[in-house]
Amino acid sequence: MRNITLGVLLIFVLACKPEKKETLQQTPPSEQIKISHAKGFSIEKSPSGITTIHITSPWPNAETSYTYALVPKEILAQTTLNRDEYDAIVAIPVERIIVTSTTHIPALEALGSTNKLVGFPNTDYISSKNTRERIDMGLVKELGNNEDINTEMAIALDPEVIIGFGINNQNRAYETIQRSNIPVVYNGDWTEETPLGKAEWIKFFAPFFQKEAKADSLFRAIEKSYNSTKTLAKEAKDRPTVVTGGLYKDVWYVAGGNSWMAQFLKDARTNYLWSDTKETGSLSLSIESVLEKADNADFWLNPSMITSYEELKQANRHYEQFGAYKNRNVYSNTITKGDTGGLIYYELAPQRPDLVLKDLIHIFHPELLPDHELFFFKPLE
Repeated sequence: MRNITLGVLLIFVLACKPEKKETLQQTPPSEQIKISHAKGFSIEKSPSGITTIHITSPWPNAETSYTYALVPKEILAQTTLNRDEYDAIVAIPVERIIVTSTTHIPALEALGSTNKLVGFPNTDYISSKNTRERIDMGLVKELGNNEDINTEMAIALDPEVIIGFGINNQNRAYETIQRSNIPVVYNGDWTEETPLGKAEWIKFFAPFFQKEAKADSLFRAIEKSYNSTKTLAKEAKDRPTVVTGGLYKDVWYVAGGNSWMAQFLKDARTNYLWSDTKETGSLSLSIESVLEKADNADFWLNPSMITSYEELKQANRHYEQFGAYKNRNVYSNTITKGDTGGLIYYELAPQRPDLVLKDLIHIFHPELLPDHELFFFKPLE
């Protein structure tokens, strides 16, 4: 009887024991890297270490976006990706890279990756002394023009990736290079409309060298410097009027109200005379319309490529009618050049908007930054 009772109890316990459910393992979600100001790209990083970069603005008004996968070399052999989902797959960290815009050079240098650069189109445009030394040593090869890169030399350099830029996706040189199984990745830093938006593209370069933490630290320092300088400008007691640009073949190009330059002028606390326009690039105007609106402007920035008042006078007699000309308040960012004639402003300014803003505040409100030494902008000679 006792054995029967124990048997019944055992059956009862087993029947009441919760059924063991099969546990399904879920893949942790990818981490979205914080991008605060730039609008043209985003970055995700998976738990396995694969980085995905999405480029939504490779050029202005682009209808095409690009997706790139960056795979650590140590897991490359055991990683399976659907190639149809990516425009390029790059093994990282990259040891050999070709870039195609001078705006890419400061990012490489800031990340300590200048020694990875092996080729560049139009090397004379590069002003950075560090990179110029590598060019002079033959470590960075001349590749011709960006629109017509010497593809044979580019392929012979055996880069692991080429960072390209273009006004559309019709670059035949890039197509040739891609057929040689060399990834081409588009960079759209130049399409950003805000100073900090351009500077944040250092985060685009960082994953290629596995230096994301360094890029984040560098950008936060630039962001802090820019914002504190912008706050300082609010102490200015007046807002001087400003005109930009100059004539090129009888057309005067001024910065649009939603352009990169217009944002600088707003943050520097000025009254930019075309701030109410909607263009993100430039406006094409006649000298008569500019003179009518800006003849008494307090300051004049970037009169084409002119670097002296005598040259300005010889270029067009109407220039002498501007108050900024008469009062010697004309400044240009094309005076400061590298050893081979490259314009330092167009190379470094996108990466260091804080220095640009300090220049402008020193020009417009010298009492706020009396000890600042102009870096990009210089008065006409």
